[in-house]
Amino acid sequence: MSSSLSSDAEITELLRNASTIAVVGLSERKTRAAFGVAKYLQSAGYEVVPINPHIESWQGIPAYPTVTASQREIDIVDVFRRPKFVLETVNDAITARASAVWTQLGVVDEEATQRALDAGLPIVVDRCITIEHRRLLGQKVVLS
Repeated sequence: MSSSLSSDAEITELLRNASTIAVVGLSERKTRAAFGVAKYLQSAGYEVVPINPHIESWQGIPAYPTVTASQREIDIVDVFRRPKFVLETVNDAITARASAVWTQLGVVDEEATQRALDAGLPIVVDRCITIEHRRLLGQKVVLS
């Protein structure tokens, strides 16, 4: 298998160059990890695009059932879904011409990772985007 993005330099570059992040599996429930991560990403200056077919909006922002349905330019597709759904999400990211995919901690699917790489789509696997952003960019963002 080709390798995913894993070096600090690669991840830092991805985070610095991104402006729009689709959060797949975003929920209005404040106790969910995706909610906290999305709030952090907003506070860090990213535009968050909610992706979840079961909600109409998140924090007043329209939600979309898929990345493709958003018809937006997406820099990073951040995946908060069970591993069995990652391949479907990677295929959606490819169709939507997203710039990269990021799977959160515990979200690992080798077939989906290889599919992304075969399509030329950079992918970060099994890492929390909030933890990496804080660690690599050193920004302290306060959530309200």
